[in-house]
Amino acid sequence: MIENQKIRPAQVIGPLGEPLTLDTLPPPNTTRWVVRRKAEVVAAVNGGLLTVDEACERYGLTIEEFASWQRSIDRSGMPGLRVTRIQHYRDLYERQQRF
Repeated sequence: MIENQKIRPAQVIGPLGEPLTLDTLPPPNTTRWVVRRKAEVVAAVNGGLLTVDEACERYGLTIEEFASWQRSIDRSGMPGLRVTRIQHYRDLYERQQRF
C-alpha cells in the first residue's frame, strides 16, 4: 500500500531569481542573518522546499520570528527585512492601512 507521501520540488526560485536547493540554502549554523538569507529561507518555505517547522528547526528560529520575516516580505518586499528599517516600514504599512 502506498503511503501518503509529500512531493517536494528539487528546487525553487529564490528571491533574486536564482534556483534554490537544499544544498544552496544558508547553512544551518548561520548566525548572521542578512536580508538575502532571510528571503531565501522564506522563498524555500513558500515554494515547498522546506516546511515552516523544518526551517525553524534547521535554523533555530521561533515560529514568530519566521512569521515576522514572511510578513515583512509580504508588506514591503526584501527591503522590509532590513533590521535598521523595521520601524520605517512598520509605520508606512500602518499609514497605508488607515486609508
